[in-house]
Amino acid sequence: MAREQLQTLSEPMYYVLLALTKPMHGYEIMHTVSSMTGGRLKVGAGTLYALLARFENEGIVALVSDDGRRKVYSITEKGRGLLDQEYLRLKELIAAYIKHLLI
Repeated sequence: MAREQLQTLSEPMYYVLLALTKPMHGYEIMHTVSSMTGGRLKVGAGTLYALLARFENEGIVALVSDDGRRKVYSITEKGRGLLDQEYLRLKELIAAYIKHLLI
């Protein structure tokens, strides 16, 4: 899943979890990720459903409803912690970049 057992997230992983801060079904997730990135990142169905299955198995997202046509997922508390951790890691990278350029 993520590199080094969830120590860092790939870009698609990060955006899928960010999208799931609101409950969504697969098509909504794909559309939201594309929208958040200005179309730069498109998560295909195969990638998305593999991520969702892995995230669900790891307790990072949970299935909140299934009407037979659509499965709606939401981020769990564990997933939110992982998302927050990745945000802080990225923030540190940006701070290091800025500090380096100002020296």
